[in-house]
Amino acid sequence: MSQERLTISVDEAASLLGISRSAAYDCVKTGELPSIGMGRRVLIPLAVLQRLVEEAA
Repeated sequence: MSQERLTISVDEAASLLGISRSAAYDCVKTGELPSIGMGRRVLIPLAVLQRLVEEAA
């Protein structure tokens, strides 16, 4: 099995997207940025993030 990560944190997603941490959490809250809840953590699937960026281009 590959060791490649499937998810990233909201903070990492914000950094990759060039937006603030609070803006990223707002996007998660509104559903604009799909996320997965794992206990107390909120994770962003990399495949979803890549698809969102490709569709916007």
